[in-house]
Amino acid sequence: MSEQTTTPSLADPEARRRLMSEVDATPGSKKPDPILVVNNIVRQFGGMTAVNVDHLEVQRGIITALIGPNGAGKTTFFNLITGFDKATSAGKGAHWSFEGKVLDKTSASSVARSGMVRTFQLTKALSRMTVMDNMMLGAQDQAGENLLKSMFKPLWSRQEKAVEEKAMELLERFNLLEKRNDFAGSLSGGQRKLLEMARALMSDPTMIMLDEPMAGVNPALTQSLLGHIQSLRDEGMTVLFVEHDMHVVRHISDWVAVMAEGRLVAEGSADNVMSNPAVIDAYLGAHHDTDLGAEEVSEEALAEIIEEVAAMEAEQENEPEGGTPDADRGAEEKK
Repeated sequence: MSEQTTTPSLADPEARRRLMSEVDATPGSKKPDPILVVNNIVRQFGGMTAVNVDHLEVQRGIITALIGPNGAGKTTFFNLITGFDKATSAGKGAHWSFEGKVLDKTSASSVARSGMVRTFQLTKALSRMTVMDNMMLGAQDQAGENLLKSMFKPLWSRQEKAVEEKAMELLERFNLLEKRNDFAGSLSGGQRKLLEMARALMSDPTMIMLDEPMAGVNPALTQSLLGHIQSLRDEGMTVLFVEHDMHVVRHISDWVAVMAEGRLVAEGSADNVMSNPAVIDAYLGAHHDTDLGAEEVSEEALAEIIEEVAAMEAEQENEPEGGTPDADRGAEEKK
């Protein structure tokens, strides 16, 4: 099954349900059109095994959630397959590929160039650079980054203009256009999450991996992030994300994979996984049959949150130029 025939149809929720209903709800199950295939990946730290995944396939064009308790190995798994860490089993049977391209011995930059990009649980925005500068760094193959070519502006000025226009479009899409000249360190936690996601899209990825995108984000921006993730899927992108909020997992994921003690212990739809005894024992506990997001924020409470966010932003904008964005960030993190 080719990407051209699969992707357009998967914008339809019913098509996604039909597709995934044919997949066995078992760990390591085969997918109709996997974009990522991982085999025998092990990572040990001393005598502790952080990751030990025999087989995992990620279906193209859908949102897959990777869940599990703290210490289950989710972020380490992300680090391994994106080139930020090296598997203990490297050269001993470890193998993973993206769109058929082997990534076993590939660097993080090569993984990103292949079309698989990621964000981090703790955002990696460059605090002392502006939002726009952060965005433009995300574009690939810029001629101006070549030392020789950089001395001749005609060789890179047209490309730089195109990159800037693309950055402006993405910032507008993620409601950050008015912040384009602000230091990235002056943004709120939620805004930095939006910036990191927008910057990842500058490289035109085929698949985006999000490590706890909702962590530390207020309810007003959470809804915005959820909408953006769903729109990426509807536009044909594959999404793999780590999340602890079961309300988020239940309502936006098309497929769920569960890790515990480094191993893949379950796969299936959200409802199927949340009723799985192995998952209940490892993670969900006694409240497995409860929609953890059932008690939605009232309109009054949401209005108060939005007002508080607006007040904070206005206060930041009124600060004198040349402030200390890093200090503001530190104060926010302490909260």
